[in-house]
Amino acid sequence: MREIRFYRTGSGHCPVEDFLDDLPSKKAQKVVWVLRLIEELNDVPTQYFKKLVGTNALWEARARQGGDAYRLLGFFDGPRLVILTSGFSKKSQKVPREEIELASRRKKDYLARKARRTEGNDDE
Repeated sequence: MREIRFYRTGSGHCPVEDFLDDLPSKKAQKVVWVLRLIEELNDVPTQYFKKLVGTNALWEARARQGGDAYRLLGFFDGPRLVILTSGFSKKSQKVPREEIELASRRKKDYLARKARRTEGNDDE
């Protein structure tokens, strides 16, 4: 089993929530259904969740509704925790480079802030 959390900026903003809020209801429901699969299934079919080749351990949650394709990018923080950093409508076969770069920056930010929190707790 996995747990999914959404990345938050240092100020508390959540880009994935914004993405989901902007989707029409049926499409958002399909994305949430895929996220539940990722949390509940030990072996998630690659049509719904797969590692992105050529990235710094980024993963892609994949949902289709009608003729539309949606992707959420993220990474693992430990063996079971998935942090989703962003979501977008996919228009072509390849994931846009700018989306991969954005997810990589947010991963770096998340891990740096986590390390600072851990260091801060050691002083107490």
